[in-house]
Amino acid sequence: MLGLPNGVVTIVPWNLEWSSYFEQERKSILDTMKDHHVIVHHIGSTAIKHLDAKPVLDIAIEVENFSAIKEQVQLLEQLGYHCMGDQILPDRFYFIKGDPRTHQIHFYRSGSSFLQEQLIFRDALREDGSLRQDYQKLKYKLATSFAEDKHTYAAKKTDFVNHVVAFRNQDEPSV
Repeated sequence: MLGLPNGVVTIVPWNLEWSSYFEQERKSILDTMKDHHVIVHHIGSTAIKHLDAKPVLDIAIEVENFSAIKEQVQLLEQLGYHCMGDQILPDRFYFIKGDPRTHQIHFYRSGSSFLQEQLIFRDALREDGSLRQDYQKLKYKLATSFAEDKHTYAAKKTDFVNHVVAFRNQDEPSV
């Protein structure tokens, strides 16, 4: 129930098993990286109940700093991940697993604004069914238009995501 060829955009119906796939992978990551004090988050559309998604688990790993990144990369490689480096996406190391791709890891330093935005967006969709439906409609529309162009598909979702994050940040009490 997981797997997407490189460069292709396909949305599939929500699957109850996605959360158990994540929990299995989370346990493997935590066991393998037990000496690195990581926090593992389920992010992306597969983390949101009743939201159709690309069949790829998005995982965020949060670590205090990147001082042991070489060892951390080796540990994730033992789990079948391939490090794509830190130049693909801003402020993180990016990893993929599977052929076709079944998992991807966004490896962040704690406090990363990019990670915080992903968590805010995920939580907003988990809490608001109407917002979740609007996002799902947008995803299907974009997947139809950009089925062979994952970069444009992702870029076209940016305004929606930024709007939700900005609105949520506006609701946060100031410290």
